[in-house]
Amino acid sequence: MILSFTRVTGARGRRVLFRDLSFALGAGEALWVQGPNGVGKSTLVRIAAGLLPPAGGSVARNGAVALLAEAAALDAAVPLGAALDFWAGLDGARDRLGTALTAMAIEPLADVPVRMLSTGQKRRAAIARVIVSGAPLWLLDEPANGLDTASLARLEAAIAAHRGGGGAVLVASHVAVALPGARVVTL
Repeated sequence: MILSFTRVTGARGRRVLFRDLSFALGAGEALWVQGPNGVGKSTLVRIAAGLLPPAGGSVARNGAVALLAEAAALDAAVPLGAALDFWAGLDGARDRLGTALTAMAIEPLADVPVRMLSTGQKRRAAIARVIVSGAPLWLLDEPANGLDTASLARLEAAIAAHRGGGGAVLVASHVAVALPGARVVTL
């Protein structure tokens, strides 16, 4: 088991968004959390990451977690390569940086300051940051935002490779992302 929710209730303020949610993700598994905007998908991801406490129930994680959220968490003032190298260094994963850049087709942008990147390029860079982490659990909140068709295919290939290597993925999205064999939770 890499991630499990046991009767988890999620709330923001006094508003309950979901109640008594239970699931477990093991090696190679995926969960697609779907639903319209504002229903609690991002809250569920934040609870899974340990950034928000559940209003009820319990969450268990086994191993490191890589989070893709709305903000890319990349230093806008430095070139993309340096921004990603910073995170790769923290993760002890500099040897995986080239693979992550290639996977998301952003190696030609390594010398471009992050602030100069388009929305889609920033999203691909944030996905590369997740890839380079080496974390067994990927938590992806609306990962397709800003991606064109080719970039979405790269994201899907990265997810498939991660699952094939024994990783688990939780994708929260109102847009379909190819996740063969994934369980679905609708909020």
